[in-house]
Amino acid sequence: MTSKSVLFLVPYPLMESPSQRFRFEQYFELLRNHGYQLRVESFLDSANWQIAYKSGNSVRKLAAVIKGLLQRIVLLLKARKFDFVFIHREAAPLGPPLFEWIVIRILKRKVIYDFDDAIWITDRLTESRMLRLLKYRDKVKLICRWSWKVSAGNLYLSSFAKKFNQRSILNPTTIDTINWHNPDLFEKLASTGKTTIGWTGSHSTLKYLYAIESLLQDLENEFENLQFIVIADRKPSLALRTMIFIPWRLDSEIQDLLRIDIGIMPLPDDQWSHGKCGFKLLQYMSLGIPAVGSRVGVNSSIVDHGINGFLCHSNIEWKETLTKLILDKNLRERIGQEGRKKVINQFSVTSNSSNFLSLFA
Repeated sequence: MTSKSVLFLVPYPLMESPSQRFRFEQYFELLRNHGYQLRVESFLDSANWQIAYKSGNSVRKLAAVIKGLLQRIVLLLKARKFDFVFIHREAAPLGPPLFEWIVIRILKRKVIYDFDDAIWITDRLTESRMLRLLKYRDKVKLICRWSWKVSAGNLYLSSFAKKFNQRSILNPTTIDTINWHNPDLFEKLASTGKTTIGWTGSHSTLKYLYAIESLLQDLENEFENLQFIVIADRKPSLALRTMIFIPWRLDSEIQDLLRIDIGIMPLPDDQWSHGKCGFKLLQYMSLGIPAVGSRVGVNSSIVDHGINGFLCHSNIEWKETLTKLILDKNLRERIGQEGRKKVINQFSVTSNSSNFLSLFA
């Protein structure tokens, strides 16, 4: 058994960010069982994380960035003692990849660079030129080139990474289908007599839900027993009279998801969406909830249309598919069961464990 150490440089506190939880945090036990010693250093602490994405608090946000940068500088003095440095997205949110350069070129550490979005571009159409300069997204190419290995969340991302580093590994976002996303661990909910269409995500992805708002309104008007659930960190302003908003909480995450009869994941067909790793679909499917997503990017690899989920391209297809599922409970159950099988076989922690460990071999 190996006896090596790994330093994880991550943006957010543990157990707060879905990206971190489902990319690598749920593999910590696996690594420890294989003899690795782990240390995690987040750029933002829990207090600063709480204000990072809220409006205002400019002085506190600046102080949080300065604090994070100072901690990274101090950490450079300790980085040499680790065999591997695992960097998720970036070591610091602003500026060129100075920390990465020092760790790789000066300290000669083996860096595993992990990302699950097309972070070399932005999905913010109104982003200022100044912020673009500060973010310095060209750093992604440089870090890929310098790193020992690259861990990319889907084929689109790994293809990008391989332009700069042939030691790029497709490491999909995965679900713990045994200990967490497992409906058998939770009490079955009593029927409400309604069919529930649900969506879960962060405030930054609510815009994709707004894109099909009129379609959802049509369905709401057509089916009197239909309702909608939105699970997020911010309440949306959707014009749906039956919408129930549930603030996302870790301790009720699975119970809240299990209130959904049909899970949806609308996306536009653009570069940013091709970098998405289908996490919403994986969550629904892992719990036996029939999933409907846009026919974009990795969604087509996760869902086998009509077998374990549905893929839609136009609003007409969305309406036809959702109508079919609303009317047919047996179809929902069959698709949900097949979806869970697909996740267990191809997108679970168990099925991906050896692949994840190969990042350190």
